Amino acid sequence: MSEPIYVPAFSMKQRITMMANKYELIATNPDGSDGQLLAFAQQKRMAFKEQVTFYTDDTKSQPVFSFKARKTIDLGSGYDVFDANGQSIGWFKKEFGKSLLRSSWLLSAPGVDAEGTERNPTIAILRRVWEFVPFVGDIPLPFIFHFDFTERNSGQPVLSVERKMSIRDRYRITVQDQRLDFRVAAAMTVALDALQSR
Repeated sequence: MSEPIYVPAFSMKQRITMMANKYELIATNPDGSDGQLLAFAQQKRMAFKEQVTFYTDDTKSQPVFSFKARKTIDLGSGYDVFDANGQSIGWFKKEFGKSLLRSSWLLSAPGVDAEGTERNPTIAILRRVWEFVPFVGDIPLPFIFHFDFTERNSGQPVLSVERKMSIRDRYRITVQDQRLDFRVAAAMTVALDALQSR
């Protein structure tokens, strides 16, 4: 297994196209400004089996990590995160029972066993109501929502993902636990956007 990569803070920008969602993961400088591009990912819409590969840039010439659904039909079975050599470096899974009112996820990596939930239960309910209103639910509404992941045993903060208000999705990510590999944190962040409604 490759050595873990720790990135304390980064952002994610989404570019929406007809056939795919494209994501740029960008380092955050100490002064809060955008730094270098860390990875680029593309998620095909309506894929039969969910798989997202991350590359060094949008030329997609050099893959650096990926995540893939364990099963085609059972989304509850989870997703594995792999390094560039195909070695597992972590996994995540949506907890569908807990997610009826407030989305909840499990996240695991070497030394990390965390659970994440939406910070604001009111926003969680509003998002669900909006999605089920006929015609209106098809209009994208950029709800601001935050996810906080904490260590399941100690309750210590592990990862925070904050969606900012904008027409194009933008997220700010803070990794509080130095044991959490950037690649696993990045995969989880893309999944929160790409797989949230599933």
